Amino acid sequence: MLGAIIVDDESNSRNGLKEKISRYCPEVQVIAESENGENGIRLIEALKPDIVFLDVEMPKMNGFTMLQKLTSRHFEVIFITGYDHYAINAIKVSALDYLVKPVEISELKEAVLKAINKRTTAKKNEQVELLLQNLLNDKKEQLRIAIPSTDGLQFTDISSIIYLEASSNYTIFFLTNKKKLTVGRTLKEYEELLPENIFIRIHHSYIINKNFVQKYIRGEGGQVVMQNNVVLDVAKRRKAEFLKIFAKK
Repeated sequence: MLGAIIVDDESNSRNGLKEKISRYCPEVQVIAESENGENGIRLIEALKPDIVFLDVEMPKMNGFTMLQKLTSRHFEVIFITGYDHYAINAIKVSALDYLVKPVEISELKEAVLKAINKRTTAKKNEQVELLLQNLLNDKKEQLRIAIPSTDGLQFTDISSIIYLEASSNYTIFFLTNKKKLTVGRTLKEYEELLPENIFIRIHHSYIINKNFVQKYIRGEGGQVVMQNNVVLDVAKRRKAEFLKIFAKK
C-alpha cells in the first residue's frame, strides 16, 4: 500500500479526488491532505508519502514553488490542474503526469499505475528535478526534455536536438552526438512541447532546430541543409513562414 498526500486549496476537489482514489485505486491510501503549500511541505516532510497529488494553481504558494521549497523530493508527483498552457507544457516536457479537473477516473487510474511502477526504483525523482530546473531557467535554449526510451527516460538538452522526423506514429530524434532516439509519440505532440522560437515545423515529416540550419536551397518548397549535412525538404505551404523566420535573424 502506497501512502498519498493531496495538496489542493479547493475542498471539493480534495474530497472528490480522495473518494475516487479510495474507490478506484486500492493500492493507494490517502494519509493526509492540505489546503495550502506551507502546510503541504510540513506534511510531506513529516509523513514521507510515496505519491503527492499536487494542485498547480494555489494562492500564496503554487505547486511549483512548493516543490522548490522541499528539502527532499523522494516521491512521485501527479499534478492536478485546470487547463493552463504553460503549466501543462512544463509538466509534459518533464514526462510527468497531470490530471485536469474534474479528474477522469480512467486518467487517475493510469497516472497511479505509472506512479506505482516508478516506485520500484530507489532513485530520486529525476523528472521532478528536471521540471524545477527548467522552471528556474529563463533561457529556453538551455531547457532539457525527458524523452521516453525502451528502458526508461533519456534526459536531453534541447540544444542538442538537430531535428525530429516523423515515422508513422513514432518520432525519431537526431542528436548532435550522432545518436538517434525513437519515441512512441507523434511529431505533433513534440511540435506543441518544444519552444516555437527555436524549433520550426518545415514539413509534415520534419521539425528542425533553426540553430542547426547551415543552408537553404531554393525550390518549389526548397530544402534545408542541416549542420550534420542531412538535406531535408521544406513543404511548399511552409516555405513563406520558414523564410520569414530567417529574415528576422
